[in-house]
Amino acid sequence: MAQTDTLTIPAAAQERPRLTQLVWQGSTVLALIALIIVFTIAGGGVFLTPGNLTNILNQVAILTIIAAAQTVVMVVGDFDLSVGTNATLSGATAAALMINGVSIPVAILLALGAGTLIGMVNGVLVAYLNLSAFVATLAMMTTVGGLALIVTGGTTLYGMPEAFGYIGQMRINGIPSPVIYAVVLALIMWAVLRFTTIGRRWYAIGGNAEVARLSGVSVRSTRFLAFTVAGFLSALGGVVLVSRLASAGSASANDLMMFAVAAVFLGMTLLKSGQANIGGTLVGVAIIGVVNNGLNIIGVNTYIQQVLIGAIIVGAVLLSGVKTQR
Repeated sequence: MAQTDTLTIPAAAQERPRLTQLVWQGSTVLALIALIIVFTIAGGGVFLTPGNLTNILNQVAILTIIAAAQTVVMVVGDFDLSVGTNATLSGATAAALMINGVSIPVAILLALGAGTLIGMVNGVLVAYLNLSAFVATLAMMTTVGGLALIVTGGTTLYGMPEAFGYIGQMRINGIPSPVIYAVVLALIMWAVLRFTTIGRRWYAIGGNAEVARLSGVSVRSTRFLAFTVAGFLSALGGVVLVSRLASAGSASANDLMMFAVAAVFLGMTLLKSGQANIGGTLVGVAIIGVVNNGLNIIGVNTYIQQVLIGAIIVGAVLLSGVKTQR
């Protein structure tokens, strides 16, 4: 009777990540924990009080919304330098309309429409006219910044209806409303990026646009949609900011662009692939909020804070690049 030899192929041993790899991959989160410990000790116990933690969350709520907008664009491999000025103009538009007698809902809708339109223009310039995202959004940042000066007259607008203030100033069980908006928005964007077809298409384009195109993805319309969503979210952040401050300045949200970029880059260091992601962005926002608040508690002036934020951006970009290469 003939014997049949069978070839047994041993199952490939599953490679387990080493402890050093886990520490290396989670270094951004460890840095956040280390910052909290340092500022708790240096601040004499003030840092971790419930009141200060609520203050931090309230301070970073608007940044979270703007950073979510930036995350969407960076997922497709681009970035948007106009998210800050977009938020400024949208908030100022809502304020100016309400001061001139337009009802609150209509003013908010028009402001959101203005911000979305800015995002659509960015999308057309980048996706359909093939302009560099840096050049297109830099030009838009300058243009929109100028429009914000025109809308506000270079001053700060006051006198919005009292009811408008509830949007950004009310608290629910002691939690500031902007924090609730930011959490809900982050959850929605996380679900969109992770579970929906458009989210997968955004990541596919960010990974390799040509491969995505050959796979049947409409690269242009999908990139256009990413910039449009970013424009809408930026406008939403601007409206909430103006409501919280009860005023609209000509540059009230401009600085948030750089902080948003820093937060997304910090979040990208959490993944070996170096992709933008909402969870990582939230960690980046938390680091920026902790640094700003902690430095204020120990008495470091804002100029040095700007220098440190710049250093954090450089460090995050370098770390993301190193992790991607490993």
